[in-house]
Amino acid sequence: MIFRSFDDAASYIRDHGIVMVDLKFCDLWGRWHHVTLPAKRFTRGLLEKGVGFDGSSVGFKTVSAGDMVLQPDLEAAFPDPFHDVPTLSFICRTLEADTRLPFPYDPRNIARRAEAFLRETGIGDRSVWGPEFEFYLFDGVSFENTLNTASYRVESSEGEWHSRALGSGYTIPAHGGYHAIPPNDHLHNARTQICLTLEEMGVEVKYHHHEVGGPGQCEIEIPLLPLAQATDAILLVKYVVRMTAIQLGMTATFLPKPLHGEAGSGMHFHQCLWKGDTNLFHDALGYGAMSETGRQFIAGILAHGGAVMAWTNASTNSYRRLVPGFEAPISAIYSIGNRSAAIRIPKYANRPESSRFEFRPPDATGNPYLMVAAQLMAGLDGIRKKMDPTVLGFGPVDEDIFTWGAEQRATIKALPTSLGQAVDALEADHAFLMAGDVFSGDIIHRWIARKRAEERDVLNRPHPYEVELYYDL
Repeated sequence: MIFRSFDDAASYIRDHGIVMVDLKFCDLWGRWHHVTLPAKRFTRGLLEKGVGFDGSSVGFKTVSAGDMVLQPDLEAAFPDPFHDVPTLSFICRTLEADTRLPFPYDPRNIARRAEAFLRETGIGDRSVWGPEFEFYLFDGVSFENTLNTASYRVESSEGEWHSRALGSGYTIPAHGGYHAIPPNDHLHNARTQICLTLEEMGVEVKYHHHEVGGPGQCEIEIPLLPLAQATDAILLVKYVVRMTAIQLGMTATFLPKPLHGEAGSGMHFHQCLWKGDTNLFHDALGYGAMSETGRQFIAGILAHGGAVMAWTNASTNSYRRLVPGFEAPISAIYSIGNRSAAIRIPKYANRPESSRFEFRPPDATGNPYLMVAAQLMAGLDGIRKKMDPTVLGFGPVDEDIFTWGAEQRATIKALPTSLGQAVDALEADHAFLMAGDVFSGDIIHRWIARKRAEERDVLNRPHPYEVELYYDL
């Protein structure tokens, strides 16, 4: 929902009986936070001055200088149906408390600086993005990590184990969920409710379906959107999925690998660049109808693939999904329609209005604004340096590399297989992110320190399977 002025927003609040106004903002690590105020306090003065908050509590600032300000973005508003009273939400800009200038570490501001840099280069004037949303809907989850306990458990009425415990008898076998139909698909109505709510909140939906993962995996796709709307939409979709699940007595997770031996959940990014009415990635005579500019962009992403994945695959769990099988890409190649490739050019996307590619490694555990900014900066570096993906060894490869022998596979650049490897790559390769002052050295180093600490915390803990394997030795 886009308001052109304060008066437009005030009229909507009055005409729709809005009782509360909710202000949402994204922290550095990718989680939404909010503060709520009575609608009568939404005034022109509040819009100009903003609402104060403590930036040190969300990774933005130090405790000694944490004061910041939230400013509602009139072009990023939506009715929020998950509250007991009529509520209008705004996604906010974060500003410095003293100067009211945009806070440079706000992830939302970084994404917008990346697109501004695109325009500054003269290459194009906008980027377009289409994230795919894969997630699991479970009937319940429990987890515990203490001195003497380490465990988690999920429950799903679709799981084969459920039918053995007085279930309905309609379950989905392992890896058998792709486009499953009711009654085996227990989640059709839940996904439909999610989609209807998204449409009511201003996010168009292409379709939904059951995914490969047997017990509870779902997918929802939205159309390609300009960078600003697409990045906001990622957090909005995650919010609606989770809140709808709670309302239905379920729980949702975008964790890349919640189940051992089942399909993981990714968040593939379809993407292309435009200049005026021209799709810069289209060339009817090119491989996959991809232009030389598009190929250079692909080369940039694959050349910087390890560093990019520190943002797009930002959890230790991310790399439990990125293993051979389950259509998970693990090698730096591109291809037409080959789902084993890190970058896939869809066969059906071969028209001037549709030419694009998808980057397949990402998942939903990163910060969406930083994920998109990193991909855009890597691709632009490829264009600016006229990188050739074939010369660099990135293909195209139109074979299933999972069938190749070890010697042949060794000819392909490997992508990171752990969070530590991705962070190492980012530490060694981040100059491309700092072009145009899009990313700062400080925020990169802060990200590296946080992710190293997360990996260390996971590695230092005994694993339940280790106890099973070695307890009697």
